[in-house]
Amino acid sequence: MIPRRAADIPAWYNAVDILERNLAGRAEKVALLTPDREMTFGEVSAEVNRVGNALERLGVRHGDRVAILAPDGAEWAVTFFACLKIGAVSVGMNTLLTPAELAHILVDSGARVLLLHGSLLEPARKALEQSTPVEHVVLIGDASDAADDVLRWEEWVAVESSELESRRTHRDDFGTLSYSSGTTGAPKGIFHAHRDYVLCAQLWGVDVLGLTAEDRTFSVAKLFFAYGLGGNLLFPWWVGASVVLYPGSPRRAVDVLAMVDRFRPTILFNAPTGYASILAVENFTERYDLTSLRLGVSAGEALPAPVWHEFRERTGVDLVDGIGSTENFHIFISNRPGDIRPGSSGKPVPGYDCRIVDPDGVPVARGDVGTLQIRGETAALFYLHQAERSRQVFLGEWLDTGDKYCEDAEGYFWHAGRSDDMLKVGGIWVSPVEVESVLIEHDSVLECAVVGVADDSDLVKPKAYVVLKDGGSGDDDLVRILVAHCVDRMAAYKRPRWIEFVDELPKTATGKIQRFRLR
Repeated sequence: MIPRRAADIPAWYNAVDILERNLAGRAEKVALLTPDREMTFGEVSAEVNRVGNALERLGVRHGDRVAILAPDGAEWAVTFFACLKIGAVSVGMNTLLTPAELAHILVDSGARVLLLHGSLLEPARKALEQSTPVEHVVLIGDASDAADDVLRWEEWVAVESSELESRRTHRDDFGTLSYSSGTTGAPKGIFHAHRDYVLCAQLWGVDVLGLTAEDRTFSVAKLFFAYGLGGNLLFPWWVGASVVLYPGSPRRAVDVLAMVDRFRPTILFNAPTGYASILAVENFTERYDLTSLRLGVSAGEALPAPVWHEFRERTGVDLVDGIGSTENFHIFISNRPGDIRPGSSGKPVPGYDCRIVDPDGVPVARGDVGTLQIRGETAALFYLHQAERSRQVFLGEWLDTGDKYCEDAEGYFWHAGRSDDMLKVGGIWVSPVEVESVLIEHDSVLECAVVGVADDSDLVKPKAYVVLKDGGSGDDDLVRILVAHCVDRMAAYKRPRWIEFVDELPKTATGKIQRFRLR
């Protein structure tokens, strides 16, 4: 089966096939690696069956929600596929959330079972005190102060059979409930169906990225995000490739580099800020062996062309930048190996139609900036419990991405910021991404973010938050230098009116800059 349309997938289909299609010829091949263990496809499949049986013994049935609050690891991957196999819906939870945010997701999702890692017991306990629907907690790892009624993973799974038949699911049945990363405010619940995973795996993972069974992937974005789940679990296993799962939080560039050096992945998934951080590590190509990499993938926000060029010059590795969304599950516009236009998001992925429209929904002229809308079979249908917001975003066949874009004469798409990030300065639209790209060209700047701030006349002007290389603090002289740098490279009205030096920028776990917090 080569699925490029939903009609190519059998009507009654269970996406555990992504894993089990490897059992015929790759059962003994290593499927996943972590700092502590390795598992073959056969071993993963047997564990999936035991967990599936254990979940059903707890009363989990078709459509029930199972929340996963754990670092990336074998248990996360196994539970995800066990949920698919029994027709349940997994809810991957951000491990960096506060107890109140965790409680919101547990209540909003209606999760009956919580798979919980011992390292996250304290915030989870506080969340569970807030009247959630959770009936059973299964604890992964050690936690001596856990309640007596908590089930222990090892004991819970050990007594179950390693045989389990897939439950009958339709290709349109929901398999995951993901929550947006919060770059624009409160998390929104987004369902995706069994068919979405295999369509994205083929349309982008195989047809664009060129994934094969010989690849080994590693992602800085965690499995609870669609970017990490697709790139570092579903798409590799679709073709029989191996994945590297890291339970820590590789937010430090040296940790990412150490993982690449140790596990030798062929493809690295990261965010633009992650690649910029790698470039700031002194002599990183001499201290860490990156020769296993054949590609780097970038998503989450626009990748500045200077970062692309410097990474290519220092490592010899091309970065494939693209744009995706949780609403669409994964990437729908992308550069391609051998066809990369640095600074752009590339061209539409076959299987998706794109249009750029004005505020009235009328397509704009090529070269003009407007709001990007997409049409494809992997788009979600609505936000859970948010009817009004759903009506604004899910427009029949079309999905309003909220991203500002323009298309050039050669068909490449260029990101111009979010709809709520774009600035009207002196009556003219200014893209924060453009200003950021110019600032980051300066030798002193590690990373930056530009947002709109009202001046004394209550008129919005650009303000830049800047992180300097080598932990510098900055001064008025550097402010003047950076402003002059911008004026030299863009229209003067686009220059930042204020520059504030900060130690770090607020980000999600995937490395996206949270501009709404800066605003």
